[in-house]
Amino acid sequence: MIARLGYSLLFYLAMPLVWLRLLWRARRQREYLQHLGERHGFHARRPARPLIWLHAVSVGETRAAEPLIRALLQAYPEHGLLLTHMTPTGRATAAALLASFPERLTQAYLPYDLPGASARFLDHFQPQVGLLMETELWPNLLHAASRRRLPMLLINARLSVRSQRGYRRLASLMRPALASLRGVAAQTAADAERLQQLGATATTICGNLKFDVVPGAAQLQLGAGWRQAFGRRPVWLLASSREGEEALVLDAFAAMRVADLLLVLVPRHPQRFAEVAELVAARGLAFCRRSAGALPGSTTQVWLGDSMGEMAAYYALANVALIGGSLLPFGGQNLIEAAACGCPVLLGPHSFNFAQASEDAIACGAARRVGDAAEAAAAVSELLADGSRLAAMSDAARCFSQAHRGATARTLALIEGVMAPRKGY
Repeated sequence: MIARLGYSLLFYLAMPLVWLRLLWRARRQREYLQHLGERHGFHARRPARPLIWLHAVSVGETRAAEPLIRALLQAYPEHGLLLTHMTPTGRATAAALLASFPERLTQAYLPYDLPGASARFLDHFQPQVGLLMETELWPNLLHAASRRRLPMLLINARLSVRSQRGYRRLASLMRPALASLRGVAAQTAADAERLQQLGATATTICGNLKFDVVPGAAQLQLGAGWRQAFGRRPVWLLASSREGEEALVLDAFAAMRVADLLLVLVPRHPQRFAEVAELVAARGLAFCRRSAGALPGSTTQVWLGDSMGEMAAYYALANVALIGGSLLPFGGQNLIEAAACGCPVLLGPHSFNFAQASEDAIACGAARRVGDAAEAAAAVSELLADGSRLAAMSDAARCFSQAHRGATARTLALIEGVMAPRKGY
């Protein structure tokens, strides 16, 4: 309790900095200035239906949760689903779901982890169960839920070795938070063990929900159309790149000697699209932007994928993809979507956010590890010159994706175990 009170006091003192950071982000993404009251637990309306609450921080978590959201709405037809986020891009990612279930899906921002804001949020919506995606462990929120006897589950849970070390330094704060969870649906045995060492109980290995996300037919068709338009031209994709990585890849690409090679850059965060365009222009490379509408011409060297919700199309187009966030120590982005599209994968040295999936993909031949951007460029050249090996990686990627499905059903069974009827708080 003392640790949580100290944490709350520091959070209150830091709020001016939190708001300054919000304003700073709003310079590039004005949506950060919308729904400000929700960030302190003030919400406009509560649906009449009983609610299942699922928290998905941003884009990746929201996409991963989609199969589970659909399964929950089918399994509990009398319930609505409250979907919370922390970022505008996460909120926008669920637009298709909102259109499909306009009467049953409600969106909101999860408030900052302050005692009053957490209490207002829970008292307003009164969900019957709370589902937190991956590593969203907020001490005040979990304490407020425990006081209201609201069952909370951590689903699709993952915890890297690096994150475990950080949480250990906050053991007096995080151990009670983890112990308050009714259950944990871990992605892997290693994730379960690390969470148990920090205080989690009732852990179950359910697998990774991201394997159950099936690429949309419209996106695959779009990518196939691009592929047909480009003919035999080879395509190297840098997918979900992070700060500093585009410059490394652009320099490695400029030194390559692969005829007609097209480099496709898709930054992870939309607020960086203009910044990445400047990086390409500064190197004198001929480029165009997806947002401009026209496809790259025969002399275009770089195509900037400055669009949202089209990653599956880019994977369907590419001959090989380097997964962003793995060249520099960001921990890597999701390689599972690439595998589901049959796209051969290159991984940099830093993939700790998807450690098990990365090692499994490498072991089955769906992915290959590279040490830096220059080694990635060499691997691309080598693979493009060996069509049979590239085809074998593509087949292995599809098999890898299909073999690991089923997490949605296992997670749903865990949720059903705590969904007994409740009469308020």
